[in-house]
Amino acid sequence: MTSDPTTDAARSRPPATRTVVCPDPGATTSLGARLGSVAVAGDLVCLWGDLGAGKTHLAKAFGAALGVTATITSPSFVLMAEYVGRLPLFHLDPYRLLDARDALAGGLLDERQADGVTLIEWPERLADALPAERLDVRIEGTGDEPRTITLEARGGAYARYLDAPS
Repeated sequence: MTSDPTTDAARSRPPATRTVVCPDPGATTSLGARLGSVAVAGDLVCLWGDLGAGKTHLAKAFGAALGVTATITSPSFVLMAEYVGRLPLFHLDPYRLLDARDALAGGLLDERQADGVTLIEWPERLADALPAERLDVRIEGTGDEPRTITLEARGGAYARYLDAPS
């Protein structure tokens, strides 16, 4: 297997970051909508956080900004849901999978996603199968407490997301 210098550079470079505090669910909804408004075809957005952190809540707002009118729910049991909007939305949740081999064998990652936006909850299940260039959204907090959300633009193409919270 040969090394890709572009990917290797992206993996070794620290991501550009921005942290936002969302004091309530409405602020998280607003952030998700602003992030969805700058999405373009081929984007990969990984939602990191504990159970109850608000990953699906943010995904719903992101999808609404893409013009998705269907009800967005966590795809934990179906692994991937597809939605129609100004861009197709591929919402993945590999929580029940053991590792990336299961995801790849099950066809969760494929070429169709280049035409839309892919949102992944529980991306840690995919580990090294994740592309180096992506937006990581790290959500800290659960229950009724405020959320601290850190946006990590991994690759220059994702820097536009750091301006979205403004």
